[in-house]
Amino acid sequence: MYLFYTPTIAPVIELPETEAQHCIRVLRMKTGDTIRLTDGAGHCYSAVLSSVSSKSCIAEIRDTQQCPPHWPNFLEIAVAPTKNMERMEWFVEKATEIGINKISFIRCRFSERKELKLSRLEKVAIAAMKQSLKATLPELQALTDFNDCIRSPFRGQQFISHCRPDERQPLCAIYHPGDNCRILIGPEGDFCEEEISDAKRCGFIPVTLGESRLRTETAALCACQTIHTVNQLHPQ
Repeated sequence: MYLFYTPTIAPVIELPETEAQHCIRVLRMKTGDTIRLTDGAGHCYSAVLSSVSSKSCIAEIRDTQQCPPHWPNFLEIAVAPTKNMERMEWFVEKATEIGINKISFIRCRFSERKELKLSRLEKVAIAAMKQSLKATLPELQALTDFNDCIRSPFRGQQFISHCRPDERQPLCAIYHPGDNCRILIGPEGDFCEEEISDAKRCGFIPVTLGESRLRTETAALCACQTIHTVNQLHPQ
């Protein structure tokens, strides 16, 4: 069954315009049809279309279900956005499909992109959530300075993945299954030495994702999947 997204839930609701148009023009649903909704906050709803016109859909909620994430921890990836936004869109899409709670965007010394608009990325995340039949929409954090990010409160393990010849441990070996985690992924030019030192002073553990040289978006997705794999191999 196709999953519709509406951030606001009420006993009787009008679907957002884009969702209504898909319901009407693509799926050609009619009054009396049953649909499935999510608010993106871990809840699913069964509803019946009570009114369908050429421009709007009204639905009545019939049943509510808790749909918690299938992963046990809070997972945040903080990544320096690439110059080519299609590569960030790809990461947001795939990370949402795999499962993630928060994606933060950080401005680093060697960042290729200094400004970022979230509107397109939010649409990509919503589409990926619906396509993968999830009820958890990841939070997208606006672009912030690296120093602000590493000093922001976080309850859990914190890692910084970089390529410099410092002492690093494999992420899959150092991560504790079930723990919340935040992972920093740098730009194509990597983090500078000062950023790495500052992060370490703030409690971030240097890690490696393997011997391969990875693009920014590939490294970010690899980190995301690594956490899921460790949790699957060692269920809590």
